[in-house]
Amino acid sequence: MSDSSFLSWPFFGETHRTFAHALDEWCGTALPALAIDHHDADTSCRRLVAALGEAGWLRHAVAQGDTPLDVRKLCLTRDTLGRHDALADFAFAMQGLGGGPISLFGSAEQKARWLPDVAAGKSIAAFALSEPDAGSDVMAMSTTATRNADGSWRLDGEKTWISNGGIADFYVVFARYPEGGERSFAAFVVDAKTPGLEVVERLEVMAPHPLARLRFSGCRVPADALVGEAGKGMRVALGTLDVFRSTVGAAALGMARRALDEAVAHVRQRRMFGQVLADFQLTQSRIATMATDVDAAALLVYRAAWTKDVVGGRITREAAMAKWVATESAQRAIDSALQLLGARGVQSGHVVERLYRDIRALRIYEGTSEVQQLVIAGQVLPANE
Repeated sequence: MSDSSFLSWPFFGETHRTFAHALDEWCGTALPALAIDHHDADTSCRRLVAALGEAGWLRHAVAQGDTPLDVRKLCLTRDTLGRHDALADFAFAMQGLGGGPISLFGSAEQKARWLPDVAAGKSIAAFALSEPDAGSDVMAMSTTATRNADGSWRLDGEKTWISNGGIADFYVVFARYPEGGERSFAAFVVDAKTPGLEVVERLEVMAPHPLARLRFSGCRVPADALVGEAGKGMRVALGTLDVFRSTVGAAALGMARRALDEAVAHVRQRRMFGQVLADFQLTQSRIATMATDVDAAALLVYRAAWTKDVVGGRITREAAMAKWVATESAQRAIDSALQLLGARGVQSGHVVERLYRDIRALRIYEGTSEVQQLVIAGQVLPANE
C-alpha cells in the first residue's frame, strides 16, 4: 500500500482500516491475475464486475437491507481501486452509481429485485441522466415520461454519455414529467431489453470504457418501475450525486497517490549530472507539492464522507469541494509525475501515461470543475445575506 498514515485520521474506525488493507491486498493479487485488456473495455468491465462481486467488494456499493451506504467505505474503495487500476475503479463506481437511486430512494421491492445481483456482480447497472443538450444543466433535459391509463409509463427521448451504456442489464432513467409542472421530473428502472430502448451509438473516449447514446421511443415500463415519487425525480438524481460525487474525488485521489508513488520511485534511482533526480531542489519542490495536494484532497474527500456517515443530511457543499479540489490536484500531480519521468512518462502503456488519460474525464463527469465552483458559491453566498 502507498502511504497509509491517513487511515489513522479520526474520520475512520478500525473496521475502515481493516477494510482498506484487505482491499489493497486483494487488488495486488487479483487484478494482475485478471490480465485486464484496457483496449477491450466491454469484456474487461464485465470481468471486473464479476470479480469484484465474487470477492464481496460490490456489497459495499449498494444498500444492504436497512443498513445505509457507508460513504467512507465507498471512498476508500475508489481511492484504492483508482490507485491500482482506473478501469477497476470504473467497474465498481458504476455499480454504485447505477444502483444508487434504488439504494437511496427505491422501495423495498425494488431493492430486493435489483440490488442483490448488482452486489453479486451478476447484473450491470447504469445511471442515465445526461442528454445531448443537458449535461451539467440537468434541468434542461427533454426526455419525457407520460403516464398511461393503466398506470404504466411511456418514455421518449435521448440520453448520451451514459457509462456502461451497451453492456448494462438495466438503467435508472431520468425524465421530465410534464403533468407535474415545468420543474417536475421522475426516475425509472428500465430493463435493458425493454422494447423501445435502443443503444444507437457507442462512444469512444481517450480512456476507454463502455459509453453509449441511448434512444427511448415509446419505451413502456410498468408502474412499479418508478423510483421514489412522480414529480420528485430531481431529488433522486441530485440526492444520488450528493453521495457519489465525493467518491469521484476519492478515485482521483487514488490516481494521484499512484502518480506520486511512481514519481518518487523514479527520482530516487534516475541519475543525471552525477546525482539522482531526487537531489535536485526543483525535483523536491515538485514532490512536496504533489504530496501536499494528495493530503489536502484526502482531507476534503474524507471530511465529506465522514459528514454523510456521521452527521447525516445533505453534503452538497462538502461533496462539491471534495470533487473539485481532488480532481484538479490529481491532474496537477499526474502531470508533474509525467514531467519527472520524461520520455518514459509518455510511452504508450506506461502507468503514468495511462493515468494522464484516465484522470481527465474526472474533471468533467458528475459536474465539471466549473459547476462545482458554482455549487459551492451557491451554498456559501446565502449564508452571508
